Amino acid sequence: MLGVRCIVGDLRGGGRLLRRLPPVQRTFASSAPTSDSHQASLLHGRRLPQLTQRRFLSQGQDSSTGSAKLKLRTRLAVTLLFGGGLLGVWWYIHFEKQQKLRQQRMEQLQQVAVGHGNFSLLDHTGRRRTKKDFLGSWVLLYFGFTHCPDICPDELDKLSAVVSALDRDASLPPVQPLFITVDPQRDDTQALARYVKDFHPRLIGLTGTPEEVKHAGRDYRVYASPGPKDEDGDYIVDHTILIYLVSPDGLFLDYYNRMKDQEQIAQSVRNHINNYVKL
Repeated sequence: MLGVRCIVGDLRGGGRLLRRLPPVQRTFASSAPTSDSHQASLLHGRRLPQLTQRRFLSQGQDSSTGSAKLKLRTRLAVTLLFGGGLLGVWWYIHFEKQQKLRQQRMEQLQQVAVGHGNFSLLDHTGRRRTKKDFLGSWVLLYFGFTHCPDICPDELDKLSAVVSALDRDASLPPVQPLFITVDPQRDDTQALARYVKDFHPRLIGLTGTPEEVKHAGRDYRVYASPGPKDEDGDYIVDHTILIYLVSPDGLFLDYYNRMKDQEQIAQSVRNHINNYVKL
């Protein structure tokens, strides 16, 4: 009887002990013993849905971000291609328009009766020169006379400064300065040789018979008229005051009056050279 009471007492005490345990411990204590691997699998089973959900969400975010980047790149590429196409079309139309305008300009110059003829004159060294000798070169041409008190020297100084400024630009071909007298009675080769020394070293002075000089001036529509002589036999020649620009084809391209300064003339000549289209 004593042994039976002890067993019963232990069972009752065990029941009280079980009642004192926390619910989770009570569950494990009341359940059958399990292995460590089995318990780990149970715990892993509880965490698995959460981890899977997080991984799924992160993969979904990466996929949506990558898709957005791909769309942005595609739109950017399309925009660049479209913009480049428009720019190419605009450039082509602009280029064709400029070419057409240059061609029209050349045709107009060919129809203008200025500088189309040929001249045959003597330079300040006594050498016979014709217009053909200057084909292939850019020419700045001025008509004047050596006894001119102020205007001709001023214009030749300006012409020389323009040529010197263009010479400093290595990308431009040399420009040939020419001076044709409108006073052949006094401006022979010796007078021209003394006169041109005061200006640009490449300046060439041209003279000839009255008829040869008149023919050269008429070709460029130059007006020249000697005034009355004074008591010393001196006189002033009233004449056109212009600097002419002649292309390598021998065509008159532009002219510059006294209102144009050397910077304006140099820039104009530079533009003509850069936009020149050989016939």
